Amino acid sequence: MFLVVSLCTALAACSSREPEFVSEAVRPEPVRPAPAVTPSRTPQPLPVPPGRAGSALPASPDPRLMPEGDGLPARSPATYTVRLDTTKGAILIDVTRASAPNGADRFYDLVRRGAYDENAFFRAVAGFMVQGGIPGDPRVSAAWRTKHIPDDPPVEHNTRGTVTFATSGPNQRVNQFFINLVDNSRLDPMGFAPIGRVRDMTTVDALHMGYGETPMQARIQREGNAYLRVEFPQLDYIRTARVEP
Repeated sequence: MFLVVSLCTALAACSSREPEFVSEAVRPEPVRPAPAVTPSRTPQPLPVPPGRAGSALPASPDPRLMPEGDGLPARSPATYTVRLDTTKGAILIDVTRASAPNGADRFYDLVRRGAYDENAFFRAVAGFMVQGGIPGDPRVSAAWRTKHIPDDPPVEHNTRGTVTFATSGPNQRVNQFFINLVDNSRLDPMGFAPIGRVRDMTTVDALHMGYGETPMQARIQREGNAYLRVEFPQLDYIRTARVEP
């Protein structure tokens, strides 16, 4: 699925967490069927969007529901920038394909399809990372649930500001990603391969982190934003995600 990731009472506890994928992300949690993960303390939409810069999306059916077979090229440019317009402001992510080719291609594809529009930053752990990528529309979650991509060997380090896909295990990345709030290089040996970097962390640092890891990824996949808006009204969202011209 669009993978799947409380402050630690001690530094030792913090160091043990990892992003989980959703599947789910951070704090190594047990792998759930169809979620994305970021190491346990490891980091683990809605209306059809208009066409993106540099791509011609089919008018119908909904491109978010067509993980394959719609003619959209799978390969991303060597470098590109994604603009996330969020409830707290804009976040610009510079992606370098050479850092993680499979991850960069998937991120590009999902952005162009509008799959990240109206996605919540459902997992936000101060001193660790913020994670998003589970669609707000359960239909989109279902369409991508088994569309895993092969792992990329880490080239960059999971330092503050890097953007990395969450995962629940080897070759299990789908759509969930996290932004490192601190130096989480300890995730490198676990296979978490950064695909890009946030230019300015001001907006990321302002995202609501009061709910920590409380939102349940399985319910987000099943019920979408309807669940989050009722039970976690202060969560921040990606309003739109677009590839910059």
